[in-house]
Amino acid sequence: MPRRRRRARVAALGHTGRVDTIVKARADAPDGFFEAEAAGLAWLRAAGGVATVAVVAVSPGRIELERVDRASADAGAARAFGTSLARTHAAGARAFGARPDGWGGPLFIGRRPLPAAEDRTWGAFYARDRVLPYLEIAEDVGNATAAEGALVRRATAVVAAGAFDDDDPPARIHGDLWNGNVLWSSDGVVLIDPAAHGGHRETDLAMLALFGCPFLDDVLAAYDRASPLRAGWRERLPVHQLHPLAVHAAGHGRGYGVALAEAAERVLELAGRTRE
Repeated sequence: MPRRRRRARVAALGHTGRVDTIVKARADAPDGFFEAEAAGLAWLRAAGGVATVAVVAVSPGRIELERVDRASADAGAARAFGTSLARTHAAGARAFGARPDGWGGPLFIGRRPLPAAEDRTWGAFYARDRVLPYLEIAEDVGNATAAEGALVRRATAVVAAGAFDDDDPPARIHGDLWNGNVLWSSDGVVLIDPAAHGGHRETDLAMLALFGCPFLDDVLAAYDRASPLRAGWRERLPVHQLHPLAVHAAGHGRGYGVALAEAAERVLELAGRTRE
């Protein structure tokens, strides 16, 4: 997500003399921090969809990644991204909130812990583990007012009650799919820095829409052709944007608390129309 990129980054020289790996290191990294990143990248890569950056080495407090040679975005690459993202999502997960297969440690989004779960229904998991923990932090630090917090809790109660549950199975999602984690290379899109878990596929798409992505309409159209989305998915974007907005409200300023409350209001309006 934006404004969270404070980890040390050091380029390492390969045997050819060109910069071909990137090292990220944190002396204060919590247990499993970079190991979770490596597990998420491997899990997404195993889906056979969107490419992910290759992990060269990982150890406590350190991860070394293959350098991605950057290129300009274009419509063709965007369409390929949309198609391959649909394949990644379709690879699925054990449950909503599930960790990557083979990983039993903690999850993170940016520097913050990300709760893991094994839920069979999406709404209860999403409200409990993807919105409310970060709302509480936002209120504590003053980025969300008590009135805004109450509004968000009303919206999450509706989500938890199943207002937006459907028959979509748990998808294999990136979990932090903002534009900064979408690298455009000569071989197409390569994803970095996941918060990978079992979630709803619309959550990844909503995050792309929230923070912007080059040729987004081409990405979404290709995705919809490969794996048709349920009617009304554009209207449901605010539902799935509650999570990234809550995470940002927890640490990136008062404006995100306002945006979170505005999204919650749209969620309540949508739920009201759905009941009519």
